[in-house]
Amino acid sequence: MKKTTFSIRKFINDIHLWLGLASGIIIFLVCFSGTILAFEHEIKTYFTEEVIVEATSNKLPLENLVNTLKQSNNGFVTGVTIPVEANEPYLFSVKKDLKERRGTQILVNPYTSSIHKIEKTKTDTFLFTMFKLHRWLLLETTIGRPIVGVATIIFLLLAVSGIVLWFPKKLKWKHIKHGLKIKTGANWKRINHDLHNTLGFYACIIIVIMGVTGLCWSFQSYREGLSTILNAKIFERTTPEFNLDAKNKPVSLDEALKIANTTLNYKGELAVTFPNKKNNYYTFRKSNEENWSPVTTDNLYMDSSGSILAIEWFKDKPLNIKIAALIRPIHTGEIFGTLSKIIYFIACLIATSLPVTGTIIWLNKLKKKRKKTITTS
Repeated sequence: MKKTTFSIRKFINDIHLWLGLASGIIIFLVCFSGTILAFEHEIKTYFTEEVIVEATSNKLPLENLVNTLKQSNNGFVTGVTIPVEANEPYLFSVKKDLKERRGTQILVNPYTSSIHKIEKTKTDTFLFTMFKLHRWLLLETTIGRPIVGVATIIFLLLAVSGIVLWFPKKLKWKHIKHGLKIKTGANWKRINHDLHNTLGFYACIIIVIMGVTGLCWSFQSYREGLSTILNAKIFERTTPEFNLDAKNKPVSLDEALKIANTTLNYKGELAVTFPNKKNNYYTFRKSNEENWSPVTTDNLYMDSSGSILAIEWFKDKPLNIKIAALIRPIHTGEIFGTLSKIIYFIACLIATSLPVTGTIIWLNKLKKKRKKTITTS
């Protein structure tokens, strides 16, 4: 009888196997929903009714558009997003009650002031279901969120152990190169093994990035710990406080907009949050089209008299604050726009397949052992 010897590699292999089998279904569901959500905005845009805007020289003042919304009984207008292209509608944020967290979004033609309310579609419902599946498995958040978090930790361990197992025992190029390609001419078992081994290797770095950042949503303690390491708060939602002089004469909304665009003097989408009871000043967020990332923004704060209170240039922020601010787009793949989204989509698709191909490998080995046992007995 052949004596089985214990080795570190066998130990890692056993951990990889049993952790994978234990968490396979959850990892499959989380990665499957993540694959779909990689192009969430593009899917929504494709299935949303297009609002056609014909650009003319008679663009209406922003003040007029806000008054039109108020008169149409849509509620309190809290902000607007002004697109780069002249033939696109303005996107207004409106709340029936100021206590609402998000409110609704309404498209307005800046040349005719015609209103188009964005209605919820079946696509929105489907994508929201995918979002809930991805974040908390369609369960109560207090139950589903930690389950997804634990599964993510396991997936990180699987990714690291998988890389260790990917390297052959003899580190020679002739052995390594076999793990870099899929032998398509082999039988289906070998192809399945290569799909798991090779594709897992190529997607590993992105999987680790998605896992490390994804844990920020699952565990508050993890998020706070990472914030401490970075020395910058992740998901910072607080707004600055200023000592404002209420005696100064207020400028019109269009004058404030002109000052902001003159200061942030480049082409890009501009989001404006109007003064409210909590923060009695304008907040302008603008993204530079020529920037390295489409999700980085410069922030400008202005009081009602048109005086600039502060400007936050993203390029001037310390690296740790930049990383903390970009955790979400780093996780979703939006960080570099369409290119990074495609890379994330492929990596997430591979991650979805790994529990399936891994389980098939295990079943094949199980059958082989049974046949061997029957033959020897």
